Amino acid sequence: MFLSKHVDALQEWLAQQKEGHQTIGFAPTMGALHDGHLELVRMAKRAGDLAVVSIFVNPTQFNDTSDLEKYPRTPGRDLELLLSADCDAVFMPPVEEVYPPGADLSISLNFGEMENVMEGEFRPGHFSGMATVVNRLLDIVKPDRLYMGQKDFQQLSIVRDMIRQLKLPAELVMCPTVREADGLAMSSRNIRLTPAMRALAPILHQTLLETGEQLQRYPARELEANAMARLEAAGFRPEYFSMVDGRTLQPVDGFDSSDFIVACTAAWAGDVRLIDNVVLKGQAG
Repeated sequence: MFLSKHVDALQEWLAQQKEGHQTIGFAPTMGALHDGHLELVRMAKRAGDLAVVSIFVNPTQFNDTSDLEKYPRTPGRDLELLLSADCDAVFMPPVEEVYPPGADLSISLNFGEMENVMEGEFRPGHFSGMATVVNRLLDIVKPDRLYMGQKDFQQLSIVRDMIRQLKLPAELVMCPTVREADGLAMSSRNIRLTPAMRALAPILHQTLLETGEQLQRYPARELEANAMARLEAAGFRPEYFSMVDGRTLQPVDGFDSSDFIVACTAAWAGDVRLIDNVVLKGQAG
């Protein structure tokens, strides 16, 4: 497994691989890896790609500096996991490699209402920072395919729109959410859950599933309000519970409002913020 902290060394290695007509599959991560991340590697390998993973805790997408400081960092364990998953290359750059001093790498794109709802409402500036770093990493790696997880559905949707607007050559591939046995979506933040909150956490997924089953019979706004109340009663501090069009991320009124509907939620479990979603109708991807 090739490991580099420097852009030049990584690009030299990638150029050598491409001379052999190898395709490149790329998964950007912020480390603290779990089986959901490893599934991105496995998907790339199954597609015949060389699997390249970046580990970079991007400071520009944290609107809360304390959240940035608390974000788990486990580089030694991450490398062991990637080696076990047959990852081909890992890019672990310092900040100055991704954002060279004096270089303006910001991008100005109009994502419309996609970036103002759900996560955009509660994490101002997050998607601008996220799009900037993903675009920068794509420019460094120049992959054939970009692998991202469904759990961050709004993020994935924004990246898809960024690729469209910038006419980037990478194909976006969505990996279904990988879950624990009790349904909790795997997340780097889960290790920070207290035992009590870890026991409650699967209710998030249960609420998504059970609320979605009722969408053919009841109005979406009523179901969303009931779901928020249920989560609050269970001990969460929910921020949103939204049933949206899977392409525009705008609210749907009912089951017949769109051919692609996704239920999305975010809630605080103690001092840990969890997000999750399920596709209620249509094809994800």
